[in-house]
Amino acid sequence: MRRAVIVGVLVLGACGSRLATQVDGGGDDAGTDAPLADSPASIVDGQACGALTVVLRDFQASHPDFEHALGDDRGLVQPVLGTDNKPVYAPAGATTTVSGATSFDQWYRDVPGVNMTFTQPLPLTESPPGTFTFDDQTFFPLDGLGFGNEGNADNFHFTSEIHGTFTYRGGEVFQFVGDDDVFVFVNKRLALDLGGIHGAESQTVDFDASAGQLGITPGMTYQLDVFHAERHTTQSTFRMVTTIDCFIIQ
Repeated sequence: MRRAVIVGVLVLGACGSRLATQVDGGGDDAGTDAPLADSPASIVDGQACGALTVVLRDFQASHPDFEHALGDDRGLVQPVLGTDNKPVYAPAGATTTVSGATSFDQWYRDVPGVNMTFTQPLPLTESPPGTFTFDDQTFFPLDGLGFGNEGNADNFHFTSEIHGTFTYRGGEVFQFVGDDDVFVFVNKRLALDLGGIHGAESQTVDFDASAGQLGITPGMTYQLDVFHAERHTTQSTFRMVTTIDCFIIQ
């Protein structure tokens, strides 16, 4: 029996219509996780499956971690999520592309005057059967929003985070192709690290091959957390491909 996942009706992109909801950031938000859709779109093996939501935070180019030095910058985050389900900065001080823990901690938390927060749906399209993809080679969901484009053709300075829960059945894979930084956690453990300011790069998580490292067992339910940052002109690629067939509504 082929399983199913919701197919969204809104495509995020640089052009055309967008639906963005601004979140009133009332301070340092240590736990703003992207909610799943309120209504189930399908039932898979008795589980209600829903659409993913992406939380976007707009920054200004003057932020110390944006429009900085170029290059891969692996090891920016610790191998386990923090108690607030946010990445924990790993280096003792500055790196090639990040000024330090204080600036990094602003990436995925609401900080008035530093960032502005929005939410949008993130649709996955099934093609071929059993494979679910979001693919935007010009990923500029905040064009004209937040602090604006700051004189650029597009808004290049933002972060995004996605949170979902899934049942590990065995055989799943998760691939991300993107720029700049991408950190993927499965069961709160780091599974994919594309840290740095760079062109589009790709990594794939084979859940079976990484089961021991991730502490996952078939038949059990785990959280999946994706953190991304767009920190530099002149391109923005966001491609997510997975064989996870159901993100569960809590």
